[in-house]
Amino acid sequence: MEIKILMDNHAAEGFNAQWGLSVWIQYRGRKILLDTGSSGDFVQNAALMGIDLNEAEFGVLSHAHYDHGDGMEAFFEQNSRAMFYIRQGAGENCYDLKGEEPKYIGLKPGILSRFKDRICFVDGDYELFPGVCLLPHRTAGLGEKGRKVGMYCWRDGGWQPDSFAHEQSLVLEAEKGLVIFNSCCHAGADCIIHEVMEAYPGKPVYALIGGFHLYRAENREVEELAGRIRQTGIQKICTGHCTGDRGMEILRNQLGDRAQQLYAGLEISL
Repeated sequence: MEIKILMDNHAAEGFNAQWGLSVWIQYRGRKILLDTGSSGDFVQNAALMGIDLNEAEFGVLSHAHYDHGDGMEAFFEQNSRAMFYIRQGAGENCYDLKGEEPKYIGLKPGILSRFKDRICFVDGDYELFPGVCLLPHRTAGLGEKGRKVGMYCWRDGGWQPDSFAHEQSLVLEAEKGLVIFNSCCHAGADCIIHEVMEAYPGKPVYALIGGFHLYRAENREVEELAGRIRQTGIQKICTGHCTGDRGMEILRNQLGDRAQQLYAGLEISL
């Protein structure tokens, strides 16, 4: 499995960086694009890494936030065939209510209707192809986590805490164990790992790759999360984006070599 980070908050010299995430995955001869960052800048980074985006057979949207989906139009301009797989609960209705005024953080308005012929909404556990599956959350009460971080959806004429029904994990089976991609882990990285363990009983989870949404978390919360991650027995976490620099530093202190920093231009072989 070859993984290339096309966009992250951090970048190698010569690469674009922005608040967002985009990942290129080559697995058993097939190619997947996970997320597109918050603009089309990932396209230039892909070219620098020798990637032809037209070769992608599958596009996957981790969740319905702008910093993961607003480059979709640029992808469709580069790729004329791949469908984008989006969770059934996804819409254009996500907001951050932490500030004095609601801040829209959802997908670019109109994109889901304009590109409806290139979008596939999925429900339940969905197999992309053998060895690769999209999993929804299966943990109850996630709306409380949305409320705690100030994330809400405008639905049925009112504000509802985001339960992250629009979020999904991309899970790949590998020799060393399961490899999970979840771009923001809004439910909690440890929660994501346990959800995958439940979906794949008896199979070890080797790695989790993606943001952990810790940039607003207190140090104690990050330390406690690191302890819970350690208890899962997972061997590797590769994280960046919404984890934040402080969160990454604490995770490295707590988990040592198990924790790796993501950045645009990074190549990982598993």
